[in-house]
Amino acid sequence: MKSHFKTPFRKCIGIDPGKGGGIAVITDETVQIHNCPKTVDAMAHLIDLCLSDVAAYRTRVFLEKVWAFPTDGRAGSFTFGCNYGQWQGILASHEIEPMLVTPKTWQSHFEIQKGLKKDIRKKILKQMAIDRCPNAKKVTLKTADAILIAIYGVEAHLSPANAKPWVEPQKDKKVAYRVL
Repeated sequence: MKSHFKTPFRKCIGIDPGKGGGIAVITDETVQIHNCPKTVDAMAHLIDLCLSDVAAYRTRVFLEKVWAFPTDGRAGSFTFGCNYGQWQGILASHEIEPMLVTPKTWQSHFEIQKGLKKDIRKKILKQMAIDRCPNAKKVTLKTADAILIAIYGVEAHLSPANAKPWVEPQKDKKVAYRVL
């Protein structure tokens, strides 16, 4: 099978590292999504499964670069940071150096309106993920960011040809995602 990636990479993984996050895996033909596992062992097992059919060096991972905010609780911030570090450690054990991408960077790629309340922004991101991946099963608030991070990775960094496992928005027809 001929690959549509114009790079040595054959698989792109997007990770939203929060406990309420997810992981999306894009190949030439499919988009697979998973909720973030609850334990480190389950996280490692999921990465093992994601890498089972393509060598790690042919996989590019985009990990959302996250940090705690002053308004976050201490326990929540600690858990969030632990999860982020666990993903980095698991990927390092496979000799994969993830590309760290801030929410501002990948959301700007999709032209997400600035200044929206979090719940409204999350609903818009979920609908955008559903629109871009209509064949993906069970797109949720947990997995929508991961899907869009992976699509961002492919579109912005891996230069694929026109055939993609997701729907490309038409250049002359922009979909306006806004609050109604």
